[in-house]
Amino acid sequence: MKILKNVEVPTGNILVVEGQRGKLECLSIGDYGKDVNLKCDALGLTKDIEKVIHTDMLPLTKKWVITISSQYGCSMKCNFCDVPKVGVGLNANTGDLLGQVLAGMSLHPEITESDRLNIHFARMGEPTWNKDVLDAAKILKQMFDRDYHVHPVVSTMMPVGNFGLHDFLKEWVFIKNVIYGGNAGLQLSINSTNEDERQEMFGGNALSLDSISNLMKQLKPPVGRKYTLNFAVADYDVNANLLAELFDPEHFIIKLTPMHKTTTAIENDIKTVGDYTTIAPYLELEQSLKDVGFDVLVFIASAAEDLGRITCGNALLSGTLPFDQEEE
Repeated sequence: MKILKNVEVPTGNILVVEGQRGKLECLSIGDYGKDVNLKCDALGLTKDIEKVIHTDMLPLTKKWVITISSQYGCSMKCNFCDVPKVGVGLNANTGDLLGQVLAGMSLHPEITESDRLNIHFARMGEPTWNKDVLDAAKILKQMFDRDYHVHPVVSTMMPVGNFGLHDFLKEWVFIKNVIYGGNAGLQLSINSTNEDERQEMFGGNALSLDSISNLMKQLKPPVGRKYTLNFAVADYDVNANLLAELFDPEHFIIKLTPMHKTTTAIENDIKTVGDYTTIAPYLELEQSLKDVGFDVLVFIASAAEDLGRITCGNALLSGTLPFDQEEE
């Protein structure tokens, strides 16, 4: 796969590559390490993190993160995301998906093994529309798992109108639980328990919480890491008791993240209240969720990650650039 553009950012590289239907975008980045930017009592990460500042990455032999696009653009129309500006969500094929991983890995031919290679289907597109994601995950296991210990993650908005959603998730759960022995992830983007807010933020394109709950109850319980309910914290309503009624804390973990500073989020005045690089904006919500029995993982971003445009909702193909390369 031809690399059309390679933008270096503080945490790694953003690539624009040539797919079979046009341009795709992927990331090849490092990780600070869980002791730097994660708090999760259930995982023994109990330190109150005062502030996350940019620092050296872990060696890629310890952890390597490659985030790929499952679609050319996206049709979900989320009001905090720049990717819809790229165009409608046309599916990338299996070759496109594997090619992005190989393009990211080609930047570091010196890295011949890693304790953990995270592959996130989360740069552009809604992955559950694309069944080739399932095939790609199986092939990646065969190609790389012996030397790189692959950990694939699907992040989904749970789109309404996707009549193949149940079958996709059922197959992904089999991939997670059986093929990867639990070493794979499924993350559901929730953000709010208020259905009016959810209708607005997802452009009317996401299932209701009741529907999501009913669908998830039809799937096998998770092996390994629990299924993740993701909340980008932005002054949305989050009713912990309602969540516990709909989603069994034995099977679901809550992830709290900042609302990243995409162009669209800024235009719509959607933001995390307070300094998102500190633990402060998440503490009250974290406690309310723990009080009803959930394990809670708090991810705190550095300013370099957010302004470097590696975080969710960004795409250079939408016209944005990292903070140190902004056009006048």
